[in-house]
Amino acid sequence: MTYETLDYDLRDGVAWITFNRPDRFNALNPVMVRELCDVAMRCSSDTAVRAAVLTGAGDQAFCAGGDVSEFGKRLDEIDLLVKEMTTYLHAAVSRFAWMRAPLIGAVNGVAAGAGLSAVAFCDLVVAAESATFTSAYTQIGLTPDGSSTYFLSRILGQRRAMELYLTNRVLSAQEALDWGLVNKVVPAAQVTEEAGALAAELAQGPTRAFGGVKRLLQTAATESLETQMERETRFIAEMGASADGQEGIRAFLDKRKANFSGN
Repeated sequence: MTYETLDYDLRDGVAWITFNRPDRFNALNPVMVRELCDVAMRCSSDTAVRAAVLTGAGDQAFCAGGDVSEFGKRLDEIDLLVKEMTTYLHAAVSRFAWMRAPLIGAVNGVAAGAGLSAVAFCDLVVAAESATFTSAYTQIGLTPDGSSTYFLSRILGQRRAMELYLTNRVLSAQEALDWGLVNKVVPAAQVTEEAGALAAELAQGPTRAFGGVKRLLQTAATESLETQMERETRFIAEMGASADGQEGIRAFLDKRKANFSGN
């Protein structure tokens, strides 16, 4: 599948998704959010996808958020434009969040606005030492979108999330690591390699169980203890009866490495 603003490539069970508007710091425009939605649906439906990596083209930006120049051109219909763009963007986030395959963010530069949201909705994140992270929404009189109020409040806690939104503070990669926003910081030249190695490892894992972990963590903050434990019971029973669950148990007993199929 060929896209205008994204690159998509599935190799060895790993889907590589690249924001590809480097001349605009990989900012989101109406075409990109529609294409991102299509990619997310593709990844969530294709059982051959067992891990995914989301990154940005070039060496300056992961994603600089929404393309403000697009907003400026259409100020007379900004309400319609924003509703259209967030409809596609939020559908993409939902598909990524609930799909079985883990999504790894490879943050190669600036992550601002919806780019920060993209960092937040990834399951794991590797960042370049030169990467920076900022909200930037209230800087231009807007409020956040792209799921960041959901994920950032859970990742960082309400106080730190509030600080990012109200002050538009710019976090360095090391600060993002200290805050728990990213999992690992590496030299810029190693970001893709590091994310690829992690994705390759996860692509050999129990994809169905990974999806179960993702779904359980999505509901953990809002369900009662008893309801969440019932979910855990149902999920672990389902996984125990799955091909990968039974392979994992046999491999443990046989003292060998499990050969997971993702089923």
